[in-house]
Amino acid sequence: MAAFEKELNAIREEALAKVGDEDARYIKKILWTTRLLETAGRGLMMFGWFPPTWLLGVFLLGCAKIIDNMELGHNVMHGQFNFMNDPRFQGDTFEWDNTCPREGWRHTHNFEHHTYTNVIGKDRDFGYGMLRMSNDLSWRWFYHPVQFFYMLLLMVGFEWFVAVHELQTDKIFAGKKKLSDMQTQWNLIKAKMWRQVRKDYIVWPLVAAAVAAPFGMSMEAGLATLAGNFFGNIVRNVWAAAIIFCGHFTEDVYTFDKRSIEGETRGQWYLRQILGSSNITGGFLLHLMSGNLSHQVEHHLYPDMPASRYAEVAPKVRAVCAKYGVPYSTGRFMPQLFTVMKRVIRYSFPGGPQKAMAFEVDSVLPEKI
Repeated sequence: MAAFEKELNAIREEALAKVGDEDARYIKKILWTTRLLETAGRGLMMFGWFPPTWLLGVFLLGCAKIIDNMELGHNVMHGQFNFMNDPRFQGDTFEWDNTCPREGWRHTHNFEHHTYTNVIGKDRDFGYGMLRMSNDLSWRWFYHPVQFFYMLLLMVGFEWFVAVHELQTDKIFAGKKKLSDMQTQWNLIKAKMWRQVRKDYIVWPLVAAAVAAPFGMSMEAGLATLAGNFFGNIVRNVWAAAIIFCGHFTEDVYTFDKRSIEGETRGQWYLRQILGSSNITGGFLLHLMSGNLSHQVEHHLYPDMPASRYAEVAPKVRAVCAKYGVPYSTGRFMPQLFTVMKRVIRYSFPGGPQKAMAFEVDSVLPEKI
C-alpha cells in the first residue's frame, strides 16, 4: 500500500509542478467562451417566432450553463485556480449560474463527498437521499419500486435538488431533523434561488421585451426568452446529472462501510476513490462539456489539480492501477449511463449484489497491495 500511495503522490507532484500560465490562459478562455455562448443564445432566443433560431438559442444557452457549472464553477470552487490570485477564479468567492449556493456546494461536495466518497451513511451524494443504489440501504416497498421515475425527476430538476441537498431533506421528512435546525443554510438557499429566478424569469424576459418593443414584438420576445431560459436550464440539469451519475453510480463502483475508513491512510483513501469512481472515454468536446468529470477517477484523486490536466495524468494513473491489480472503471458515455439505469432498476427491488467493504478497504485486493 505504501508503494501504491507513493506512485500516486509522484503523479500528483509532477503535474502540479507544471501548473502555471498555461492553466491560467485556459480558464480565462473558458470564461469568455461561456459569456460568448450565453450572449449568442439569449440573442437568438428573442426570435421566438422562428423556431429553428429559438431552438439554436436554447441549445447555446444550455451549453453556456453547462460549461459555467462544470468546467468553470465546479473546478474553480475546488480551488484549482487559486494560484492565479485573480478574484474571478477564487474558489471561496466564485458565483455560478445555479440555484445552489456556493457555500452549500463547497460543504456537501468538496468536503463531505470528496472526503467520504461512497461511504454509506457519510457520503450523502451517493443516491442523494432519494435513490437506493446498493443493498447496504434498506428496501422500502412504498418508495423504491418507482425510484427510476424519481431518478428522471432528479435529473430534470437537478439544480433545485442539489440546492436543498445541504438541508438533509431526507432526515427532515423522516422526522430526524427540523427545518429550523438548518435555518442559516435555508436562508442562503432561498436567497440564491430568488436571484436565479429573478435573472432568468424576470429580468431577461423584460430585457428581451424592451429590445423588441420598437418592432412591435415585445410579447413574443419576452415569452420566447422566458421559455428559452426554462428549457436551457433543463438542458443543463439533465446533462450535469447524467455526467455525475456516470461518475459514481455505474455497475462497477464499490460502496464502503463506515468502519472501513477508521485509521485510513492516504494510500487507502486513494484506493477508495478509485474503487468508488468511474470514467467516461471520449474526446476534447466531451471532456470540456463534462467539466473533465469524464476523468472522475483522477478528479477524486487530485481534486485541487486543474481539471484540464486530468487527460495528461489519466494514463499514468491507469498504469499504476494495472500494476497493482486495482480495478479502473471506464467506458463510453451511453454504455456507462445504461449501467447506471440498470443499477437504479435493480435496486428498486429487494436484495442486489453486495460490494461494500466491511472493514479494511485494501482487503479487496490483498494479493497485490
